[in-house]
Amino acid sequence: MLPACRQVRLGAEEVGYASTMSIPWWQQGAIYQIYPRSFADTDGDGVGDLRGVTDRLDYLSELRVCAIWLSPFYRSPMADFGYDVADYRDVDSIFGTLEDFDHLVDEAHARNIKLLVDFVPNHTSDQHPWFVESRSSRKNPKRDWYVWRDGRGANLPPNDWPSAFAAVGRAWTFDKATAQWYLHSFLPQQPDLDWDNPDVEAAMHDVLRFWCERGVDGFRIDVVQKIAKDPLLRDPRPAEPITWEDWQPTIHERLRRLRTVVDEYPDRMLVGEVYLLDLQRVLAYVNTGDELHLAHNFVFLHLPWDASAFRAAIDSFEALSSESAWPAWFLANHDHARVASRFGAEQARAVLLMLYTLRGTPFVFQGEELGLPDAEIPPDRVVDVDGRDPERAPIPWRAPSETGPGAGFTTGEPWLPLTSAAEELNVSRQADEHDSTLSLTRRLATLRMAERALQSGEQRSVDAGDDLLAWLRIGEDGKELLAVVNFAEDERGFRCPPDLRGTARLELSTDPARRSPELSLDDLRLAAAEGLLLRL
Repeated sequence: MLPACRQVRLGAEEVGYASTMSIPWWQQGAIYQIYPRSFADTDGDGVGDLRGVTDRLDYLSELRVCAIWLSPFYRSPMADFGYDVADYRDVDSIFGTLEDFDHLVDEAHARNIKLLVDFVPNHTSDQHPWFVESRSSRKNPKRDWYVWRDGRGANLPPNDWPSAFAAVGRAWTFDKATAQWYLHSFLPQQPDLDWDNPDVEAAMHDVLRFWCERGVDGFRIDVVQKIAKDPLLRDPRPAEPITWEDWQPTIHERLRRLRTVVDEYPDRMLVGEVYLLDLQRVLAYVNTGDELHLAHNFVFLHLPWDASAFRAAIDSFEALSSESAWPAWFLANHDHARVASRFGAEQARAVLLMLYTLRGTPFVFQGEELGLPDAEIPPDRVVDVDGRDPERAPIPWRAPSETGPGAGFTTGEPWLPLTSAAEELNVSRQADEHDSTLSLTRRLATLRMAERALQSGEQRSVDAGDDLLAWLRIGEDGKELLAVVNFAEDERGFRCPPDLRGTARLELSTDPARRSPELSLDDLRLAAAEGLLLRL
């Protein structure tokens, strides 16, 4: 079995590995997001745990993942399912213990899989000891660790900032005990920290050090742009429904200091959830080379299923990037509907081809390798305030007809219902089917790890005709791979550029019906939603 991820260097002799100049581990293969509550449950309580992740590391190794990213597992009252942190240095008992975490790190590293943890710096739980002290008195030393302000008048908050959750309404809650308002960008149970206080910044730096000392390889930073807020608390400009914090220059100073902390440890990485829908502003977080290593691209996430829209977004990233910038591609996560539900089952297979063959790092949310759709959540099972339950449904490891309603995820009652497609789309069944989405993902991941052109090669867009998205990947040795995706609902012909005439060898198709190993580029036709990878 091939290791999942390693440094690959010029002159490497290992069969199946790209022989190329050394590149960072986070550029080599896919980073796989694990939502621990829904991955694998080992104690039968219906909620996934860290031991479940450890037990499934061989599965992840077979997926050739370069790293796993764990959504929050910290001690928490779970008002926002772990994103309301009550202790940054402990594991919630739902998920296990610090010893379980240490064991997971060791076992992942034994398989050459890196491990990232979610860093939640913008807010804590209202049950965190810091906030308990902060709200106890206006004179408490930790009062200014959070954003407290007087209102504008009777029952009027300091400004009109809304919560990110529509159901919450305004982003301020009045505290009767101290007669002031506190800011919460999300739930009232998630008060915002005040990063203008150097003591807060120092404490959060120490959180990073704590986890680096335990062996983690990097951090995904939650809503990173929010740790710098407009000190004047101005309302959003009428023409732009965002808050002033999104462009505050202090964010970049703070990120440089965060980067300095992780750079104290060798080979660590920072990726940020930069939830801005302006690509130029997103790139400001990675272009200088001394802030984030990667920034999640939400412009890409929100694209319609349209070839011209995807081409424009991909080409724009390349055009606006410095030499330091490296793309991070994703189209699903724990906060957004799954690709199969948004675009369709065949389109979900084509998306996997895009993620693994575009220049950049693919981020794959658990279950996307199975082509899972969102689950249907009955009204009496809804638990999330922002409607994100469908994409967070547990992974089906085996057929429910064989193992019961837990589908191999749990022996108990799952905390959320599984997808109704669990009988067909479970891991066990797909692992044995050559044409399954899981088998497709494994082949893509293996190609990615074997082909230097796919890891570090140049990229050039190809004008292939209406409804087709096409690009070349070019290795240091001059060898070329051509990727083509048909966005249309029916067959489309490939418009071959003059410099690409001749035949090509089929490396992979997302359409199981395609079998011919040699294809003529002059009369190539793609089935609806088909993706192709060709060797020129």
